[in-house]
Amino acid sequence: MNAFDNAKKQLEDALKILNLKGSNDIYEILSHPDKVMEVSVPVKIKGKLKVFNGYRVQHNNARGPYKGGLRFHPQVDLDEVKALAFWMTMKTSVVNIPYGGAKGGIAVNPRELSEEELEKLTRKFVEKIYEIVSHDRDIPAPDVNTNPQIMAWFMDEYSKFHDHYAPGVVTGKPIEVGGSEGREEATGLGGYYLLHEYLHKIDYKKKNPTVAVQGFGNVGATIAQILHEHGFSVVAVSNSRGAIFYEKGLSISPISVKESNIELIKEYKRAKKITNDELLQLKVDILIPAALENQITKSNAKKIKADIILEMANGPTTPEADVILAQKQVTVIPDILANAGGVVVSYYEWVQNETGLYWYRDEIYSRLNRKMKDAFSEVFHAKDRYDTNFRNAAYIVAIKRLAKAIKLRGIIN
Repeated sequence: MNAFDNAKKQLEDALKILNLKGSNDIYEILSHPDKVMEVSVPVKIKGKLKVFNGYRVQHNNARGPYKGGLRFHPQVDLDEVKALAFWMTMKTSVVNIPYGGAKGGIAVNPRELSEEELEKLTRKFVEKIYEIVSHDRDIPAPDVNTNPQIMAWFMDEYSKFHDHYAPGVVTGKPIEVGGSEGREEATGLGGYYLLHEYLHKIDYKKKNPTVAVQGFGNVGATIAQILHEHGFSVVAVSNSRGAIFYEKGLSISPISVKESNIELIKEYKRAKKITNDELLQLKVDILIPAALENQITKSNAKKIKADIILEMANGPTTPEADVILAQKQVTVIPDILANAGGVVVSYYEWVQNETGLYWYRDEIYSRLNRKMKDAFSEVFHAKDRYDTNFRNAAYIVAIKRLAKAIKLRGIIN
């Protein structure tokens, strides 16, 4: 199953439990994106013209403007982007912010490009899609291999096409050009707030829980550092080149996080080198997949030894793996809830851009903490009410809001 098939299966499973009137209509609406754009992005790379495939998928805007990241990765394809746009619709709904879902991407390895080539690629992509994005229509943001600088280029190029300064067209920008305090660490911090709430809810007593983090990009590195600072023992982390394991616990430093570089961790040379697959199978209390989708599948789910999985990546667990993990009584806190901190603070950034009133970091953190707590409470209640797992419960909360908006707007005749 590809990522979009997985997404539709998750939707179908939740709808069966919810048994909502008009479920078939809701499924049909939500299993098809509103709009799909595929573009060719020609850029000269080292003097030779190369054409890259670019995508923007607008999934659903029943509850507000389309919202979703832009990723640069060699594996980007249309089905992946459709799945990510779908998950964003669910994510914005489950945390109850007035957005829909979208996603974009370019099939490229940005590490093979110079900074000048990367800027050209970004600006050329904006040239291809600027007519379908805006501050009140579709608002991109950073995702895998994109960052505040790329958002600044995107915003600047869009502003040129419209002949006015338009900071609200993207979020995740540098603070100097309309970005928000707290946005860069928001996804990881939101994941920590949610995990803390769950452990408090179940009265978790174990001291210094062990953690393995797959993926040491912005999200994985940030939550690894936060957990380390709060007394968790982060024993393993990884990047695309491999993983390291140190039984005594790694010291995740601010510099290693800023550079997203596991080689800068103090214990790197003393740590055991393992593979990403081996990291997933470590005997730890908490496993955090924070890389790409489809990492935990039916082929390795039986080997998972963690008690709790906190999904900081989008779609890291397939539906077949979910069944196996449930049989093993592994608690999975799903992506549409666990990693929603980024879009929550993106919303706060957008609000600040629209009003011209900017908040301090501690106020952002406080608002984010409350939003994640409220979302967790609703999902936990749905989990109990429907006697199901966290993933289905999160979908149920999201679908109820979406179904009501779709009905009120008369989208289904």
